[in-house]
Amino acid sequence: MVDVNGVGYLVHVTPKTSSKFSLGEDTQLFTVLVVREDAMTLFGFQSSLEQELFDLLRSVTGVGPKSALAILGALSTAEIASAVALDDDATFRAVSGIGPKTAKLITVTLSGKLSHLVLEPQTGTESINEDLGSVVEALVSLGWPERAAQEAVKSVSVNKGDGREVVLRLALGKLGSGKSQAGAN
Repeated sequence: MVDVNGVGYLVHVTPKTSSKFSLGEDTQLFTVLVVREDAMTLFGFQSSLEQELFDLLRSVTGVGPKSALAILGALSTAEIASAVALDDDATFRAVSGIGPKTAKLITVTLSGKLSHLVLEPQTGTESINEDLGSVVEALVSLGWPERAAQEAVKSVSVNKGDGREVVLRLALGKLGSGKSQAGAN
């Protein structure tokens, strides 16, 4: 229950999110209001990234808001993004209420949509993480498989001052040298 200027709202959150709050403490939640014919339900998240992932999960056929919240409660955003990138539906089957068909549908539907979530920031800054994610997206749009693009970007040495262009050039160099080596074999 969240009190907003004297009005109480029931907000559904993951156990991890719930454990971060104390009674009477001011906090910030990112929320999604799901309107159904029989109810209006409010879901809350610690970050806009979790909120975005919740919406993406709900876009998968067979995944409702409660299932999406269960997935976010059981897996971190990086685990979800990694499982989708690696086409690892077993990760989703481990979540209570997610069957094999739905798990496979999650990996297929979200493939290519979570590139910006997979890479961990190498210097502890979110802007580098966003830059690396955008480089992966650029490589995918150029026709490289998402997994190969992620591996190439992770394998290049990134300095704090390097921009996207530098990382993209280095990653293309890695992908290009790997392709020529594959062609030589």
